[in-house]
Amino acid sequence: MTGFVMGDHFMEVVPMGEGCSETLFKLIKDKRIISCAACVNPPSQMPAVWDITSIVRKDKVRFLSTLPGFSIIPACEDSHQEKEWGQFLNFLQKHNRVAISNFGLFEFYILPPLEGSKSNLAIVRYKGTASRTSPGVADSDQISAPTSQSQAGEVAMSISNLTQNKYSPEIHCAEVNGDYSCDLSAKASSQLGNYVETVKSFQRNYVTAHPSYLKTLGQAHSSWIFGAVAELVDNARDAKATKLEIAINKFYSKIACKEIPMLSLIDDGHGMNHADIQRMISFGHGQTEVDDPNHIGMYGIGFKTGTMRLGKDALVLTQTTNSRSIAFLSQSLNEGKDNLEIPIVSYRRVGPSMEVDTDVQNKDAAKLYLKIIKRYSPFDKYLIGEKVGIFGADGTGTQIYMWNLDEWGSDYSLQWETGIAGGSSFHQGGIFIRSKRTRCRPGQISLSVPLDYCLKSYLEVIFLNPRMKIYVQGALVRSRPLAKSLNKTTVENDTILGKPVQLTLGRSQLEWEQANCGIFLYWHGRLIEAYKRVGSMIHNGDCGRGIIGVADVTKIMDDGNGCVWVHSNKQGFQDCEAYAVLEQWLGEKANEYIDKYVDKIQLRKGNASAKPDHEWVQCDQCRKWRMLSTDFDSKTLPSQWFCYMKPYNGLCDTPEESISSGTITISTKRHGYNTKDPRNSFREREASRSEGISNYASDSEEDDVKVIVKRARARESHARSCKKN
Repeated sequence: MTGFVMGDHFMEVVPMGEGCSETLFKLIKDKRIISCAACVNPPSQMPAVWDITSIVRKDKVRFLSTLPGFSIIPACEDSHQEKEWGQFLNFLQKHNRVAISNFGLFEFYILPPLEGSKSNLAIVRYKGTASRTSPGVADSDQISAPTSQSQAGEVAMSISNLTQNKYSPEIHCAEVNGDYSCDLSAKASSQLGNYVETVKSFQRNYVTAHPSYLKTLGQAHSSWIFGAVAELVDNARDAKATKLEIAINKFYSKIACKEIPMLSLIDDGHGMNHADIQRMISFGHGQTEVDDPNHIGMYGIGFKTGTMRLGKDALVLTQTTNSRSIAFLSQSLNEGKDNLEIPIVSYRRVGPSMEVDTDVQNKDAAKLYLKIIKRYSPFDKYLIGEKVGIFGADGTGTQIYMWNLDEWGSDYSLQWETGIAGGSSFHQGGIFIRSKRTRCRPGQISLSVPLDYCLKSYLEVIFLNPRMKIYVQGALVRSRPLAKSLNKTTVENDTILGKPVQLTLGRSQLEWEQANCGIFLYWHGRLIEAYKRVGSMIHNGDCGRGIIGVADVTKIMDDGNGCVWVHSNKQGFQDCEAYAVLEQWLGEKANEYIDKYVDKIQLRKGNASAKPDHEWVQCDQCRKWRMLSTDFDSKTLPSQWFCYMKPYNGLCDTPEESISSGTITISTKRHGYNTKDPRNSFREREASRSEGISNYASDSEEDDVKVIVKRARARESHARSCKKN
């Protein structure tokens, strides 16, 4: 059996000898915890708590060399206990002292490692025998133990890091007047008490993560691979990045002995320190107490599920103003192992340069992990140096590289085009799903849904209020805020289960041409469901063609107890009462809109189209959206546009406009309207007939107009027959 490292505590891998055993206990002084530790080959079952009753000079207990002994090694619950353990041993070593602990008929003498030794284990000499009546000590025969420090060191073993107990108090240990004292600060809940009580047993069980679990994590996005990309895009947004570059390029692989594609995501966010990246590679974490409407991540699994769906191996390079870290999440590295190893190497800024952060790891461990990364990845010291150069001298951000990408038959699931630098929009690159299949949605008949297989199309609408510049294969993604690009816009405000909700409905010329319609549901400003058909849209494939709705359902999908009704892959909502009521409400509002506008739409001759109520353009400096006149063609603007330029001629400090101006609210006007009443529908159709219907602008749409006219006439004849009867 061997130990391994996963996280910020680095230990040597030492084989465990046959017949060796360990017992965990807490080492305390003055009823304050110093650290958790483990006995190696103790003489009997040890007590759960060792209370140091005194610390004496070593020359006062000269008989120690005649006593049997065993070793104890640290089993720290967190970095604070690890620090306290080191200070405790340093004190004993510096002042040539021995710590004494009494329990029943046992008397333990704790000695530090030999002077000059870098070992973190301690030697325990003991006298006495196991008491059959002493509380907390099991009935056991006395076991022989090593009689020298060298023999004790040979049977030492490395154990896994213990997870941090959030109720563990924070202790500050220091040397005071030649003694070792501890000061307890009230970091933990006082309900648990500040004193350590002796318990009869101290057994703790911890699960291990088998490397096959990485494949299981990737299955969270098995139905749609762009959901995995979205997880990493979310992380960049949460890091307050203003720019994100997504690309697939070829790199030479020493293992494959050929060039292989590598997917990269590079942002300029605030980066991650060692604690942050340790939290990111951990399997889940506690949810934040503050509900930040601009923060998306909350489950602590997005990075793992995203990267492991896209490829088998992922390397993260991140930098803050004061630190830099490299993490390696790899299925190739862990193949054939029984437990999961995730190498992390962290540096800290010392003057103008970065040096290994010895507060979280030693230099030997850093060298070992760098060697592992170079062996199992295409990254050598030159490529790592090249990627570090992207940050610049004082820059921050995160770079994620994935290779051994997911496969589709004999090729890759993702298809990419490099494009031509400086070329027109027709020569720009992109990333696509190779199958180009349309996702299944109730009532959908169109096969032209670029959002389902074109990454740029998906990223155009992924955020309700896009602020971050996103590039795919070097081409800028033109964000498309849906709520600001509709014709005949209406805004519905209501409450569902006592929580406010706003729905923006309108007609999109682009979606009409592609025969699409439905509601786009956002949560924390992030798209969760697209083209969700509701009401009559479900049962009639052509009903509501071109009608698009936009709603942010963040408050509705919050259960009020710290949980949300959103799937962990952020591609759908859970089946719950709030979602069912929301669906019904959306269907009613969509039907009202269709009855009011679609059945009465004026069809004109000529090359007319349903233009948005307002043209919008985004400033490349402040990232605010600016409203332009309806007759202005935003396509004539330069690729980089700023607020001071025509036709806006304003300042970046000016607040962003809203879409409230020129909108129509139909809820009050149509309150109590019964769409099921045939008299109401008949009167509206008569009014529609009196307004007249002419041929639509495009010849390709004449068939659709004829269908509408035939349906109207059929409804009229049916109404007349009912009236005669």
